[in-house]
Amino acid sequence: MSPRAFLPCLPTRVKTPPSGELWIHEIKYDGFRLMAQRSVDGIRLVTKQGSDFSDRYSQVVAAIEKLKVKSIVIDGEVMCFTGAAQDFDKLWARKHDHEARLCAFDLLELDGMDLRSLPLLERKKRLFKVIRRSVGIEFVEHLTGEGPRIFEHACGLGYEGIVSKRIDMGYRAGETKIWLKTKNPDHPAMQRVREAFERERRRRPR
Repeated sequence: MSPRAFLPCLPTRVKTPPSGELWIHEIKYDGFRLMAQRSVDGIRLVTKQGSDFSDRYSQVVAAIEKLKVKSIVIDGEVMCFTGAAQDFDKLWARKHDHEARLCAFDLLELDGMDLRSLPLLERKKRLFKVIRRSVGIEFVEHLTGEGPRIFEHACGLGYEGIVSKRIDMGYRAGETKIWLKTKNPDHPAMQRVREAFERERRRRPR
């Protein structure tokens, strides 16, 4: 199985999240985006850049290995936690890789069946059924209702933001407007982005 066989859906950034019955909203996690892939060739944890991190996150690999499936592809975010709080610094430090968990929010393939054409809610339903008793994989719940209100509440709790998704659409690789991300401007992740932009700006010749 090629580590690039399943490319991730990349949400478009917006200032204001959508509302309406066709949208659900998930907390945006502050970790590393991964495609967890299991086949007859083994288990791979593939990043957006195509690197295989399966040698880093032993708890996630063990959890994927224990699933009662022949093959599977899960889209998610690998995370470290301190208590119940997300801890990106802990993840970045690489000293707690064995504690990292996969926060799973989509299911692309199961037992040889490509599920990407199914509506989102059907994919999430099947995902929950497969991983509900796993240790090392957590199912990402979703919220319904007014996007701006949910975003405000997420910011108040200190989260990075939310990702809003169309419930009736299939999975699309690459940047798309069926997934929309709204970011908390006060979150440390945004500060890291600003610092990286400033470093790049200073390196540019004048």
